[in-house]
Amino acid sequence: MESLVACWLTAAEESRPRLPARQLHALRTVRLRPELNLTALAEQLGVGLPTASRLCDRLEAAGLLERNVQPRNRREVQLVVTAYAQRLLTDVAERRVRRLATVFEAMTPAQRTALQHGLSGFHEAHTAAGRPEETEG
Repeated sequence: MESLVACWLTAAEESRPRLPARQLHALRTVRLRPELNLTALAEQLGVGLPTASRLCDRLEAAGLLERNVQPRNRREVQLVVTAYAQRLLTDVAERRVRRLATVFEAMTPAQRTALQHGLSGFHEAHTAAGRPEETEG
């Protein structure tokens, strides 16, 4: 598992700008659920509202996130991933795919099948334990 996590994180660390995992996770979450406001993002990330707000401040300052005030309710702020962030997330995903593909190609078919079964079992147990699943990497 440590090797898988290292492979996953290294791909993200090679991207520019280099973002902490929590910021990448926040961007992916907003991209997948564009209806999110700050409160909903905090809930999704399992952090407090002040922490989510500071995280969004950093992403906004980097040009990766925008906060749009809703015309119907000026207290409601919608979070939007910028085109720059879209390119960054695509780059990270492509790097991860390439790294993982290199590793998978070095494995035998039997090893890949065993990994697939093991990861399916892990996913089922993780879901059954009531953990929110991440749908995109």
